[in-house]
Amino acid sequence: MHLPPALRHRRFVLIWVGLLISLTGSQMQQWALFWHISQLSRDPIAVSIVGGVRFAAILTFSLVGGLAADRFNRRYILFVTQSLLVLVALGLGLLTLIGSIQLWHIYLLTAIQAAAAAFDLPARQSLVPNLVPREDLPSAFSLQSIAFNTGAITGPALSGIVIAYLGQHDVYFINALTFLAVIVAIILIGPVGQVKAGGFDTSVNSLVADLKDGIRFIRNQPLILSSMILDFFATFFASANTLLPYFARYIIHVNEVAYGWLAAAQAIGAVVVGVFVSQMTNLRQQGRLLIVSVIIFGVGTILFGLSRVYFLVFLCLVLIGGADSLSTIIRNTIRQLNTPDHLRGRMTSINQIFFMGGPQLGEVEAGAVAQFFGVPMAILTGGIGTILAVGWIAKRWPVLLGYNGDEPVIAGASSD
Repeated sequence: MHLPPALRHRRFVLIWVGLLISLTGSQMQQWALFWHISQLSRDPIAVSIVGGVRFAAILTFSLVGGLAADRFNRRYILFVTQSLLVLVALGLGLLTLIGSIQLWHIYLLTAIQAAAAAFDLPARQSLVPNLVPREDLPSAFSLQSIAFNTGAITGPALSGIVIAYLGQHDVYFINALTFLAVIVAIILIGPVGQVKAGGFDTSVNSLVADLKDGIRFIRNQPLILSSMILDFFATFFASANTLLPYFARYIIHVNEVAYGWLAAAQAIGAVVVGVFVSQMTNLRQQGRLLIVSVIIFGVGTILFGLSRVYFLVFLCLVLIGGADSLSTIIRNTIRQLNTPDHLRGRMTSINQIFFMGGPQLGEVEAGAVAQFFGVPMAILTGGIGTILAVGWIAKRWPVLLGYNGDEPVIAGASSD
């Protein structure tokens, strides 16, 4: 074990620590929200509607968010989006505290949150290659995965405890406070250089041309395109997170604290994998590792759907999380290394439609299947669908399977 290479860069450390704190609050809120909806309605489709609302907002704003990340100051965008997310969390907390919250309130605030995320993620992801050199990018993205999944361990576990002993509203208020960590980090890192697209031309024709450039770039990069399609289908078929409260309450019959630990299980596996990868500077056979990790993700989902013992369910979720973490790190590294700086925001925004659209639509699909055939069947068939999708993609785009990780990158695609 040694200090991950990306942690030698002060500005990255500031952003990473801010995210580590903020993502804990965000994960608290996410899983508390699912539990909250399951209290307001016993129909699984009610919680799955959250996925549809999020996808609609992402589809509407994602491309614009990516263009904004390429044309404007990414730090300023992050400051605005993080501030908006504070207001959303406060709104949820206040409505819950006064006892007036209804499902439509949750759906509306979720849509606002997703719209903010559509601008936040392209700016945040595109900022990373401007903070660390190219050789440290795998380490940086593995540390981001660790931050996300550490939050996904502590957040759900804390949400169950906070709900049980303090109240649902306090989860939302705590989340609002955690966003301040990112806002402070954004201020402290100071100006960050970036190659901007479009210059000063803000005409409609110029904006449309820039959007077309981003789409054209993705279409002409089979390695990037295939990784996005793999991401979409894997998360579409195996997205059953919103069904976990129903699985916990009505299939294996556990309380909110036990549910919180189940919600954290995937992140435990992801952190273990993330720590291992963060030590590496040269990860090879990346394409093969990516394909294998998604297959394991599908197998773990099948086993999850078949399990009825709490400990076995927990272990299956750990396996799912570890496989998902490895695939996420590899996908992010491939895309960021092979995309020029002035196109990174648009690439990330298009990718956002795939990797966030997949799970959001998958939640709707899983909820519909669960409504008619039961929660276990929705999870089981999702795992099978994932494995079938991986086989098709590996055959359709062999360049992905053969990618090693030491191929020459596109000129201008990395930061010094």
